[in-house]
Amino acid sequence: MQEKEQNSFSSGPLISFKYLAISITLSLLSMAVVIYLTYTPGILEHLKPKRLPGLILAIFVTLLKIYFSAEKIRFLADKAINRMASIRIALSWDFASAVTPSTIGGAPVATFAMTREGIKFGKSSAIILYGVLLDQFWYALAVPILLISGIYFEVIPDEIGLAGNITMFLIYAGLIMYGALLTYGLLINPASLKEILKKIFGWRFLSKFSEKVNSEANNLENYSIQLRNKPISFVLKAYFLTTMTWLCKIALPVIVVLSLLPGDEILLVLRSLSMNLAFLVIPTPGGSGGVEGLFAIFLGPLITRTAFIGLAVFLWRIITYYISIGLGIIAMLWYVNQTVIEKLDDNSE
Repeated sequence: MQEKEQNSFSSGPLISFKYLAISITLSLLSMAVVIYLTYTPGILEHLKPKRLPGLILAIFVTLLKIYFSAEKIRFLADKAINRMASIRIALSWDFASAVTPSTIGGAPVATFAMTREGIKFGKSSAIILYGVLLDQFWYALAVPILLISGIYFEVIPDEIGLAGNITMFLIYAGLIMYGALLTYGLLINPASLKEILKKIFGWRFLSKFSEKVNSEANNLENYSIQLRNKPISFVLKAYFLTTMTWLCKIALPVIVVLSLLPGDEILLVLRSLSMNLAFLVIPTPGGSGGVEGLFAIFLGPLITRTAFIGLAVFLWRIITYYISIGLGIIAMLWYVNQTVIEKLDDNSE
């Protein structure tokens, strides 16, 4: 009975086909614009075959990113789920993040996927929050690195101008502040999260969920306390898995560019790190339409053949975005099939 309650609470149209269509359309249009502005006839003749195996490496790094994401989820769940289940959750999370606005993100779908794998809603919510907190800890390390590196390298391209520099500073400051608030709510005073949930679901149009949410809010608080009492070794391993996931994200644009032509490796890495932080505030579904432009702005000046900029954007999005969508659809279909099977079993009874 408890499992059915969780499923009913978590069910619903978690993925909007409207967002999926908008995300893919914006991605295709923005890539077309970049390619149109940078393309020159005969550009493919300048490709060096000895560099192209780097694209295979990029695909491997994409799969490695999925592996580390899944391992982090499984580790935070105290290995209550098997490795295949954690991979399905990670793929669903990536898919949702790729097709929903950044203000929504993939957390609701990840929570749904965890409940389908047998993790209670309260615990899955705490795992999501703790995972986000670990990301914030990573940003807290990345921001000083970028600020210090900015003294010696042109980390933020001149092309973005004063407004762009101010925006990046606000992004840095916002990430630090959000991390501090999340740390307080999850690790210092988890009861505050429970009170916020109770107030939200105390509203009339959400009151029908209040009893279930109040129960799960207690689970959230209890698991938050458990996380707070974890040994330092637990935190360090979780942080390591988070770091590896982000290093894979940062490496992918660099590998794609270097698969086409030589470049300044250090500056490429720093620009990729700064660019990935800027991705976090793009409001469109999956950041489509914005991330392609940011790639051209941040990494384009480091690509000596201008005609390769559009090609680099195209290859990077195919390897990261479209692979995530394809694998995510497979994972989501697995959950849909399981739901259909359960309903058929219920009806047969």
